[in-house]
Amino acid sequence: MATMTPPLAVDIDGTLTDGEGAVDPRVMTPLREWPEPVVVATGKALPYPVALCSFVGIPTRVVAENGGAAYLVDDDQLTFVGDREAAQRVVTRYREQGYEPGWGEVDLTNRWRETELAVSLDQPLEPLKELAAAEGMHVFDTGYAYHVTSRGVDKGAGLEAVCRRLDRSVDEFAMVGDSENDAAAFELVGDAYAVANADETAKLAADHTTEASYADGFLEALDAIRSA
Repeated sequence: MATMTPPLAVDIDGTLTDGEGAVDPRVMTPLREWPEPVVVATGKALPYPVALCSFVGIPTRVVAENGGAAYLVDDDQLTFVGDREAAQRVVTRYREQGYEPGWGEVDLTNRWRETELAVSLDQPLEPLKELAAAEGMHVFDTGYAYHVTSRGVDKGAGLEAVCRRLDRSVDEFAMVGDSENDAAAFELVGDAYAVANADETAKLAADHTTEASYADGFLEALDAIRSA
């Protein structure tokens, strides 16, 4: 008997991309042809997943900023959760200690962030974590940036909120991702896949780890999800 294809949640960086950080064009058609809702869940600021949905040609259903921002075309509601001012205080004090966010004069990484701030991986992590803890904040190391975000705000909580708005249960979803910021959602969804390049936190939280890395791993996961 044929099984139903589940709704899908998917990360961007390290999951839909190649090893150089570019979105692999081979992911476009499978995403567009997925028969159930697709939610793009990312640490990137809101414009990035919104643009991705537009270029792929799928309805705009996104969780951005590690759960801090969410938009669904279904109800045309944009929501924000998190303390951007506290994140700014952390980064300000980080600068006062002689460090920088590391993105240059024109900081496009943080230009459109509403609920958190990101610091480059080439900057020291430990002082950032100490300052974040003093503000009651948390730091995610996504493998692409350090994200200073509010405690309790993560992709799991963001996806759960989106599911309520879609009138779907989060455990109906399959998810594919690669980083510790995916782990909270991995623990909630019905079927979680970490691609082979994922960090250990993601792999431990996932139900499966693919043999292939990056977009190849994503495509491998889709084949497994379809045949489950």
